[in-house]
Amino acid sequence: MKVAILQLSVSDDPAANLAKTRAMLAQAAAQGATFILTPEVTNCISTSRDHQRDVLLHEGDDRTLAALCEDAAALGVTLLIGSLGLKTEDADGRFANRSFLIRPDGGIIARYDKIHMFDVQLTPTETWKESAAYRPGAQAVVADAGFAKIGMSICYDVRFPALYQALAYAGAQILTVPAAFSPVTGAAHWHTLLRARAIETGCFVIAPAQTGTHASKTHKTRDTYGHSLVVAPWGEVILDAGTEEGIYVADLDLAQIDAARAKVPSLSHKRTFDGP
Repeated sequence: MKVAILQLSVSDDPAANLAKTRAMLAQAAAQGATFILTPEVTNCISTSRDHQRDVLLHEGDDRTLAALCEDAAALGVTLLIGSLGLKTEDADGRFANRSFLIRPDGGIIARYDKIHMFDVQLTPTETWKESAAYRPGAQAVVADAGFAKIGMSICYDVRFPALYQALAYAGAQILTVPAAFSPVTGAAHWHTLLRARAIETGCFVIAPAQTGTHASKTHKTRDTYGHSLVVAPWGEVILDAGTEEGIYVADLDLAQIDAARAKVPSLSHKRTFDGP
């Protein structure tokens, strides 16, 4: 099967981001891709919580979600919207970071809210506290897309291997890791973490990423690492998109999943243990 990653460099303007994403989605479908994936926070990247309050919407009102569902139906493709920032009914006003798997008739197969929040101090001048703006999810998700079972995750989740093992034991064959990864941690860890998740589970890993400097007319900008990846179940990187925006296509042979698991059947070797 042919998959396409849309590597984006979105701004803090959801309308402009949507127009660009729709155009790239149509181009990817024209190239023969039947499974197309976008990165984390496809609708808006902003360092200002006030701006997010002004432009983000609830799921039922979100224009990006509605338009991309319509496009998936018009193009007849399965679409992973890596995630959208969405308003919630939470009393503290925090948003949801929510991934959507869309079937070729435009219906929503599954939703996944990012579980692990990126609360870190990378350098004396670079600190992130995702949990101040986004509330964490609590439910792991495996969804049946017809051609394969998809284990859904988002960005910082990749550092928690127990999540991916649980997805694999629940039947996942493809793991999705849409991201807006920091350049600092990306250069150090991105490839290694994604290859490890593939090797540990015998799954394909598809990781569509944000890239470059994210434009804002009024607020501090931020940078992301890029390097959207597709990793085969044996651990080979079969696609690395580098740092340029664009459409990146790869062919997946799903038979490689069973082949890798037959060589090293570690999923069947799990044992319980005491301690430490």
